[in-house]
Order: sequence, then structure tokens, then C-alpha cells
Amino acid sequence: MDYPRTNRFESTTIILPVMNETTSLDETVKIILDEVQDKIREIIIVVCKRTTPEALTVVERLRAELPELVVVHEQKLPYLGGAMREAFELARGSHLVLMASDLETNPHDVKQLIAGAEKNPAAIIAASRWLRAGSFQGYSTVKLILNWIFQMLFAVLYGKRLTDMTYAYRIYPTKLVQSVRWEELRHPFLLEALVKPLRLGVEVIEIPSVWKARTEGASQNTFFRNFVYFRTGFKTRLLSKRSILKAEAAQE
Repeated sequence: MDYPRTNRFESTTIILPVMNETTSLDETVKIILDEVQDKIREIIIVVCKRTTPEALTVVERLRAELPELVVVHEQKLPYLGGAMREAFELARGSHLVLMASDLETNPHDVKQLIAGAEKNPAAIIAASRWLRAGSFQGYSTVKLILNWIFQMLFAVLYGKRLTDMTYAYRIYPTKLVQSVRWEELRHPFLLEALVKPLRLGVEVIEIPSVWKARTEGASQNTFFRNFVYFRTGFKTRLLSKRSILKAEAAQE
């Protein structure tokens, strides 16, 4: 069993889930378009029933200003994982970028992710907060220590020299993510979205990035919910390639 390979970068889909982001969403889109608009196939903005009226106003303005680029999708599956899973299926670029709209993922790094995908189109290019000192800004000491322990534990478990397996800032070959049988709906999807490709043998290449605590809105992920990541990581390590791939996507 094998997954479908991507041999060339053509364009990328940007996926932006939106809950309560306004100014940060505006800035994220502006930076991306200023720096790499010629590489963008579309920007999929995912909203839900809980997206605030203020955020929806910004989303609708962006759609009106950029009708050829901005696609607005109201998710049906619940939570962040559900939003990402639906957006994966809608993506039309050869690659897609998984990121946030609250500036915790530095939008200036999109051009570096794309550059990595152009050189290694079959790989996942992943941003890491651990490749350079001082890359966490506004992160508590306790969370920093626990994050480091988690990263080292799962890097060993999966036998990979990776430093940041939970930071949801990556570019993927679209055919790859559309071939995987995803299960998670909440934030642990962000780990699932890396470890399932690892189990398939997909190469993951890290680039340095800086994380800054959001200044707008509130995170939808609670501290104790982070411990569910352990279940996702251990469970996926035991899965076979056949069980990870959709039946129609698998190549013998």
C-alpha cells in the first residue's frame, strides 16, 4: 500500500479557520498577498456557527474585495479538526498551507514554506518553534517545559529527528491529505495531521519560525485538553498503512 505522490509544486491553497479574529485576519491575508500572491490558488476561510459577527464582517469584506481568491466555507463537522478536514477536501492547489488567522503563525513564513515545497514537492514542510532560541513569545514556563518533553517523547516514539510535531503551521501536498482517513475533530487533529503522514513514510522537513501569543480573541483549546494529544500519538503509532489510507486512494 502506498500514498499518491506529488512531483511538482504548481500553486497553494491557504486554509484559515476563523472564530473571533478581525484585525489579525486582515493582516494575515494582506501579508500573504503582498509576498506570494502569484503562488496562491485560493484562500479558504472556514467559518462556523460560533464565528463572531465582527469576524464575519471582515470575512465578507475580504470575499467582496478578492472574489477570485477568497472562498468562504461554513463547516459542518464540529471543532477545529472538522474545519480542517472539510477544507482539505475543497483545496484545489497542488499544495495547501495549514495555519492560523490570529498571527500565532507568522504569515511572513508562508513564502519560506512555499519555497520548501517548490524544492521538495512530495514532502511536508513544517514550521518549528524549537530550531532557534527565543522563538516562543508569551508562552508560560510550565507550558514550555511540557511542550519540550512532549516533542522529544514523540520524536523518539516515531524515530524521527523532529523538534515540533504539534505546531499547526505546515505546507502539504494536497493529494496526500486527501488520501488519508482522518479521525480527530478537536485540536489533536493537528498532531494526527503530522503523525499519520509519518507512518506512511512521508518526509517532513522543518524550518524555523517564531510563535507569538495572540493578542486578539481567545484560544478555543484548553490546557487540559492538550493531554488528549498523547492518545492520538500513541494510537497512530500502532496503525498500519492500509488503515491510514482511504481505500480509493491507496496504491498497491
